[in-house]
This record gives sequence, structure tokens and C-alpha cells, in this order.
Amino acid sequence: MHGPTGYRSGVGIVLMNRQGLIFAGHRKDGRMPPWQMPQGGMQPGEAPEQAVLRELSEELGTDRVSIIGSCPHWLCYDYPKSTATRRALQFRGQRHKWFLLRFIGRDQDISIATEHAEFSAWRWMSPDEVVANVITFKRDIYRAVMQHFAPILGRSAQQAPISPFLIAPSRQQDDLHR
Repeated sequence: MHGPTGYRSGVGIVLMNRQGLIFAGHRKDGRMPPWQMPQGGMQPGEAPEQAVLRELSEELGTDRVSIIGSCPHWLCYDYPKSTATRRALQFRGQRHKWFLLRFIGRDQDISIATEHAEFSAWRWMSPDEVVANVITFKRDIYRAVMQHFAPILGRSAQQAPISPFLIAPSRQQDDLHR
């Protein structure tokens, strides 16, 4: 979807296991750092809750989840100027509705070897590890999402809160992708 803001609409998924750790996938596209949480675009007419379950099935091959909650506002990020992907040429960035899901299956129920695999490996990380290991231009969004879900994740928000309404970092060069 291409709205008047130039942001592609999608969903982000914070998948938490029974130990309170978060799923992180190792991206196949070679970006450094390579880890991120599942996310994806919405199809025309699709509700965010439907998109979350579809993306989870497409990227992780599982539906063994329960939705715990979502951020009340859409969060945006801009692509770095240096990004020359097809999406970066079409859109200024992405806006996501973020959801927290509890994984109710076993690790064996996750299969990243899907038809259009996006990850080459995966592991469970602490919320701080996830934030530290995501590509720089997404880091503020990840911090905001983890802060929003901190009470459910059994953590206290340790930093000053980031405005949950709309986060649109400047289109600066990603310092780790030079």
C-alpha cells in the first residue's frame, strides 16, 4: 500500500517464548547487522491482525501463537539514502503496526525453510540483544516497541520513552552499512 506519506504499510511481530526471549531471524540479504524480528507488508483489504498471522506462517512456518497485544499507534522509519532496493525506490520508508505474540509451540514448530525464505538462521534473544543487533535505521523503532511491551516482557522501561505516535528518523546514511 502506498499512502500519502509515502510509507509502505505493514506489521511487525515480537514473538516471545515461555522464557521471555524474543525471536530474531538472521536475514539472508547480507545486511549488517543481520538480525531482525519478523515483519511484512499488508495485502489490500487485509486487517493488521490477519497480516500478522499470515506473515508468521510465511516467514516462520508456524501458527502456534496467541496474540497478546499491539502498539496503539503505527511506527515509521525511513530507508537510508544509500538504500537502492526496489521498495526503497517506491517508498520513503515503512510504517508498521507492531504486535506482541506468545509462542505456544516448541522450537521444532518453527521452520524458516519456507517457500520465500527470508532468514538463514534464527535464535531467541533478550529484548536488549534484539535492539542491539538490528540494522541501525530500525533501532529506534525496536527500542520504542520494546519499551511499549516492557511491562508484559517483565522489564521496566529503562530509557526515556520514545513518542509512540510516529517515529520517522532522518534519512541519514546507516553508519554500519558504509
